[in-house]
Amino acid sequence: MRVGLTGGIATGKSTVSRYLQEKGIPVVDADVVARRVVEPGKPAHADLKSAFPEAFHGEELDRAKLGQLIFHDKDKRELLNNITHPCIRGEILSDAEAAEANGAQLVVLDIPLLLEGNWRELVDQVVVVYCPEETQLERLMKRNGLTRDEALARLKSQMAIEEKRQKADVVLDNSSSLEKLYEEIDRWLKEIS
Repeated sequence: MRVGLTGGIATGKSTVSRYLQEKGIPVVDADVVARRVVEPGKPAHADLKSAFPEAFHGEELDRAKLGQLIFHDKDKRELLNNITHPCIRGEILSDAEAAEANGAQLVVLDIPLLLEGNWRELVDQVVVVYCPEETQLERLMKRNGLTRDEALARLKSQMAIEEKRQKADVVLDNSSSLEKLYEEIDRWLKEIS
């Protein structure tokens, strides 16, 4: 079984991901894969360098610079996605297949933009890590040292957490304590095993 794990920024998706890994469940992290495919010699590197030369120092990608270039420019963001997403998708599938070949009965694909992109078809079940937007906002401000307006801008650049919640097959509520979240995860794992 392949499960897609997603959520909004600062909802606790990484916490869920780590907990699952501690339980021995293979997790393919799309963010890690995204960093891997743009390394020198990797599938998206040359195309990315050609499209965004100002985001490179020699062969090294300056992620902060790339972020500045695409954050407020929809066309550039779309160009970045067109270059990287096919490579990321291929690597994610390859990593999932390798885990399954090693006997994994459950593989979790940790994909932040699972519901925004065409990723849903890769998984049997979508799990959304949820907390109310106000909690998200407070966590993000605290975690990243952002003003309320800066944090709101980041939240608004993603699909609203309430919308993600409605599209989920399973919702893991992370608005309470860590213990409660772990209990929810354990209950879910028991249900699908």
